[in-house]
Amino acid sequence: MSAPAGRATPVPLTAGGPALSAIVAGAWRMGDWGLDLAGRRRWVDQCLDLGLTSFDHADIYGGYTVEALFGEVLAADPALRHRLQIVTKCGIKLTGEARPGHAIKSYDTSRAHVIASVENSLRALRTDHVDLLLIHRPDALTDPDELADTFRGLRAAGKVQHFGVSNHAPSQLAMLHRRVPLVTNQIELSPLQLGALTDGTLDQCLDLGLRPMIWSPLAGGRLFGATDEAARRVRDVLQALAAPRGVSLATMAYAWILRHPSRPLPITGSGRVEALREAVAALAVELGAEDWYRVWQAAAGHEVA
Repeated sequence: MSAPAGRATPVPLTAGGPALSAIVAGAWRMGDWGLDLAGRRRWVDQCLDLGLTSFDHADIYGGYTVEALFGEVLAADPALRHRLQIVTKCGIKLTGEARPGHAIKSYDTSRAHVIASVENSLRALRTDHVDLLLIHRPDALTDPDELADTFRGLRAAGKVQHFGVSNHAPSQLAMLHRRVPLVTNQIELSPLQLGALTDGTLDQCLDLGLRPMIWSPLAGGRLFGATDEAARRVRDVLQALAAPRGVSLATMAYAWILRHPSRPLPITGSGRVEALREAVAALAVELGAEDWYRVWQAAAGHEVA
């Protein structure tokens, strides 16, 4: 976990895969930040100044609006595109005015839907390619051979450079990975969400040499304000570890994630530069195994068996 103080650095997701920034800037809530075009450009510049060159999107974010908000920034200064990497996701179909053809919420990894989603994302983002495309959620009707062939076609057309999945179980990732190389699984992990440590997800990432991307690393804010017993226990331990190191509780939560040998890439979800700095600061924090297990024990509510 070494990095220049106050700045993230690029890391490869897997051998031969893309290099993303060690902390990824999440744009999920950009539509809620109340930023005009100048404000969004300022946020992108702040991210880049901190070494956060990778930006996480999904077609559905903001009710299918966030990609276009980000695309306006790129359209205003096309040279920015060469300084950053774009990750986006598809496969969830939401209902609403933005997609009147969707009758119910569902998942869709058919060739037609994935290609249409990529084309929509490229138009919204004002770019000719996506650096990394993820299937957002497992689709029970996925035809892995068709999806792998769709991925190969998108790569051959120069529209997507690399592929991965999000929220997929080990068996689901393995089924697709046998047919086409994947570079990551974007999953939930935090000191209050330990499932990936025991369900085989992180074990598989280690085994395959794929660095996972981590969403909701701060448990959706529960670490700071929740009053349930587990949140209080974890908060107390994180604060006790953070104080002698001179870092914030949030920085310690990121450091706890980064300590895992799968070498995760946490995704921030904030428009505040202070929150971005807290995430980057975790790259310089050394966390011993016993301290890591202190956090785990607080979350689990018991000693290791």
